[in-house]
Amino acid sequence: MTSVATLPARDPAARRPVPRRYLMCRPEHFEVTYAINPWMDTSEPVNRALALAQWDGLRAAYEARGHRVEVIEPVAGLPDMVFAANGGLIIGDRALSARFANPEREAEGPAYHDWMAARGFTAVAAARETNEGEGDFAIAGERILAGTGFRSARGAHEEVGEFFGLPVVSLDLVDPRFYHLDTALMVLDDTIAYYPAAFSGPSARLLARLYPDAIIATDEDANVLGLNGVCDGYHVFLTEKATELHEQLRARGYEPVGIDLSELLKSGGSVKCCTLEMHQVRTATGSGTD
Repeated sequence: MTSVATLPARDPAARRPVPRRYLMCRPEHFEVTYAINPWMDTSEPVNRALALAQWDGLRAAYEARGHRVEVIEPVAGLPDMVFAANGGLIIGDRALSARFANPEREAEGPAYHDWMAARGFTAVAAARETNEGEGDFAIAGERILAGTGFRSARGAHEEVGEFFGLPVVSLDLVDPRFYHLDTALMVLDDTIAYYPAAFSGPSARLLARLYPDAIIATDEDANVLGLNGVCDGYHVFLTEKATELHEQLRARGYEPVGIDLSELLKSGGSVKCCTLEMHQVRTATGSGTD
């Protein structure tokens, strides 16, 4: 399912942060004991104490700017559970938990499902198709951008669209370094930032048509997962290493907030990977209510 309508541009001077609700998982069991993406090297030591301190810094950055952070209990033996974005999708009063592609992460789906089921949402379901949550599904106004090629199945796009009642735009990922959509594309306020080389030719051209004013990431910024960020309408939380992207964001009226998650990057994750947003129901202008 593909929507090709563009959204109206917003005056950069009018950008304002909108309070958000995030779900995170503290990396108490974080380690790299298997390799399921090119970032993971089991021979490279992990400093868990540093990973915890860096994660605490991200949470503090959110809370200092008025956002509410809820925390799911980490499960021993699930070192990648820290990457909460992969746990599912929550929009309004509906929640869909993930179904992971790799057996090493399979048990994370039920863990996140149990958390969602205890929250009192009107509808909670477990994905039937392989679906790695906000890793491959980005809520962008009144549409969902959806990645496939490495983790989430194309069939999951239709399932997500039907469950949430929103149009889904399918995008093909072609570079294994950018194995999830959220490593190659970041939703901003009224546009996106993305790395065209991570997508197939047709998908890159579709994004260019949908978002003619998008920010295009440099090779250098993409290669430090600079696009794995979170925007609240004004602040953009992203790695401090994506220096050119910081400048481009400032030029568009955003306020970048540099975050150091270098330890978690050893497993191929950064700011967005650690953050599952409990999305409000939003309109095309970006406003919304719980």
